[in-house]
Amino acid sequence: MRVLPTRIPHGRTARRVEWAHLPPRVRQAVEGHLGSPVTEAASQGAGFTPGFASVLTCADGTRHFVKAAAVKAQRLFAESYREEARKLRGIPSGVPAPRLLWTDEVEDWFLLSTEYVEGRAPARPWTPADLALASDMAVRIADLLTPAPGVGLGTAVDEFASWPGLWAVIDHPRAAELGALASGYADVVAGETLVHTDIRDDNILVLDEERAVLCDWNWPVVGAPWLDSLFLLIGPRGDGLDVDAHIDAHPLLSSVPAEHVDVVLALILGYFTVSAAEPVPPTSPHIRAAQAWQRDVIDQWLAERRGWSLPD
Repeated sequence: MRVLPTRIPHGRTARRVEWAHLPPRVRQAVEGHLGSPVTEAASQGAGFTPGFASVLTCADGTRHFVKAAAVKAQRLFAESYREEARKLRGIPSGVPAPRLLWTDEVEDWFLLSTEYVEGRAPARPWTPADLALASDMAVRIADLLTPAPGVGLGTAVDEFASWPGLWAVIDHPRAAELGALASGYADVVAGETLVHTDIRDDNILVLDEERAVLCDWNWPVVGAPWLDSLFLLIGPRGDGLDVDAHIDAHPLLSSVPAEHVDVVLALILGYFTVSAAEPVPPTSPHIRAAQAWQRDVIDQWLAERRGWSLPD
């Protein structure tokens, strides 16, 4: 196990629309929902999408978290926000996630607001304390979201179906072995739990020493209850924490066969390898570097787990 250094500016990866750049009628609509004029807007620098995402402070002292994206100019992101709102409506109370408050569509802009949550992102490099807190949160979410609420989600089996085939076009010294490993994914990822799938430091808010919440519910699927707990470990592993010891003591992961863990790692390694090779979008200058770092973390982790020679 070794630390993989990175120059990714954690917490400052997004290139977002600012409050002042929203159309006047959109700002008026937002203030109408908030019930007070906006006096301060703090754009959220984490993440990899260019949509508006800010904490708005109003004249009455209240704070609100608001997202917005142009339906035409930012179509993919507007649809992503629309899907997030649809899925948030189906998440039951008690789940550690910010509640959806309202949505609107004004002048071809889709708007949504979730409750403002005072918190911080997990420290980078990850600390054992923050990992323990985030891990407890993931376990609680899996318990509360099994069976998955009926919000029309796809299954992990269907959503990941094309990923094993990616190994046919990847240049890797163990591509054939990794492809064979990933091909057994269907029985491994199947389940009845709502899985967030995008659980990482920039989607987590630590509230205090005992609580954390999970944000940005854009891509959930129905699958095995331990998947989020495994996905969470990519960042900590790359930052040098002993995640295999964490797995051995974990209430969900400790009972998962080691081969099943490796199947999922091979599956997502293929996804990150192909994604990292795509062109860098001008609206998200750090996304490929972030995907490449996760690719390298998983590549080394899987090699260690299977006793292969480590990649350079």
